[in-house]
Parts: sequence; C-alpha cells; structure tokens
Amino acid sequence: MVLMAPSNEAELCHAVATAISIDDRPSCLRFPRGTGIGVDMAAAGVDPATFKGKPWEIGKGVVRRSGRDVAFVCYGTLVNSALEAAEVLQQQAGVSATVVDMRFCKPLDTDLLRQLAREHEAIVTVEEGAIGGFAAHVMQFLALDGALDTGKLKIRPMTLPDKYIEHGTQADQLAEAGLSSSHMAATALSVLGRKDAVASVRAAAGTRMV
Repeated sequence: MVLMAPSNEAELCHAVATAISIDDRPSCLRFPRGTGIGVDMAAAGVDPATFKGKPWEIGKGVVRRSGRDVAFVCYGTLVNSALEAAEVLQQQAGVSATVVDMRFCKPLDTDLLRQLAREHEAIVTVEEGAIGGFAAHVMQFLALDGALDTGKLKIRPMTLPDKYIEHGTQADQLAEAGLSSSHMAATALSVLGRKDAVASVRAAAGTRMV
C-alpha cells in the first residue's frame, strides 16, 4: 500500500501521476482542502495546459529548506505553514530549521529520516491527521532503528486533537487544532528549551503567523 499527501497544487498533479503509474499494489492520496498557493505549475514540472504531472520516486521525500537545529518533518499541505514558521524562527530567534516534505507516509523515506535524526537536535512531525497516523509511523521507525537509544534526539508530534473541530475556514480550523505556523514555531522553541522566546516570536510575527 502506498499512501501519499501532496503539499500544493503542483504536488497534487504529481501525486495523481504517481498513483496512475502504480500497477503492482494499492495506492491512495489525500486530496488537499482549500485553494492552491499560487505555484508556478510549469516551473514545478506540471504541464499548464493539461495539468499532467510526473510520477514521484516511491517513498522519497524532499527537503524544502535546510537548517541545523530542528527539523519539521511534514506530511501534506502543512509543509507551507512549516516554511513560514521556519522563516520566523530564523529571523526572530536565531533558530535554524529544516523543512521536509515527506510526500509519503507509506513507504517512509527511511534514509532521509536517519539523516535528519543524525543532524538535528529535535524533530517535529506535522500532519493533518489524528493520533496514530504519520507521526506514529515515523516514531516507530526511529525507535526500531535505534535513533532514540542515546536520549539525545527530541521528538514532538503535531497532530489533529481528538475532539470535534467547529466548521470554519481552513486557517481557522488549523488554528483551533493547534496546527498553525505560530503553533509550529512555539513547539520548536519549546522542544529546544527556548520557551523564553515563544512570546517574543509570536509578538514579532504578528499577523504573519496564523
């Protein structure tokens, strides 16, 4: 079984092309809610006339931003919010964040996860899913692979809470769920032991972080 979650409109086209190309096992993808973010489709490898994408390499993620302190390991559209959080963390707190678009929950990019575990003090997984989803897959792999044995790597999962979310815009629902870019920045600072910087980062970000 192949599980995919695209992060924007161009990635959605590629995910559909990937699903079409898979003929040896079941596959599924999460169709994102809301509108696109204005990606240049041609630059992203999508035919703007037909919206035909190109199949991904199965089980391989993409590093969207490189850092050294904390890694946001994202599954789905929240990659974009993580990029916003990473920018504010760098400018306001001097925290260097990596942002990874995993693309796949199954199979996981285990080589990339090993690299992230070696090169960062902390990992924050981000998904529009409930407890027991993408984060659980990531943490089980890291545990079985021995990445947690020394106690040096810190991990925080960010998932949908186990409660009813009121109807509203996507941004409002994510804010209620604690999955906004502001929440991501605060989580990263907390896991790094920089709780003193949370209030100042939020204040400095203002309306940039929702």
